Amino acid sequence: MKAVIVCASVSHGNTKRIAEVMGQVLEATVVDPERADMAELSTCDLVGFGSGIFSGRFHPRLREFVQSLPQGERRKAFVFATSGLPEPRFRPFTRPLVRLLEQKGFEVSDTFSCRGFDTWLPFRLVGGINKERPNVTDLEEARTFAEGLRARVGAVS
Repeated sequence: MKAVIVCASVSHGNTKRIAEVMGQVLEATVVDPERADMAELSTCDLVGFGSGIFSGRFHPRLREFVQSLPQGERRKAFVFATSGLPEPRFRPFTRPLVRLLEQKGFEVSDTFSCRGFDTWLPFRLVGGINKERPNVTDLEEARTFAEGLRARVGAVS
């Protein structure tokens, strides 16, 4: 199975840590949106897309990258995020990116999110929230998530 992970991690490296754990399991390269090779993506069995959440949305660099992708053949994808606050059930922040990827021809296999250190206003006033996140448990959950993806997608390839 060939995989790549496109990750925009800008504030504290939270999302990069999650991406690297997933990348180890999936034997995937982790790249910034600006360094992703469109031709390589088209040859992958699985592509991951992730960033931190800013005001309830994925980072603009990741969103712009996904918007720039051409319509393509059905490929498997997954979406992941780190956020200071939990993903609301009534308005999941992963949903808009999942829908955009589906419009581009991806079949989104699953999503993953966990808490991360967050110093966005007003949290900065108190030194931030989730200072120890992602923690060992979060990284293990990311590893388990990626193992499940590998089992499902790798069996199809």
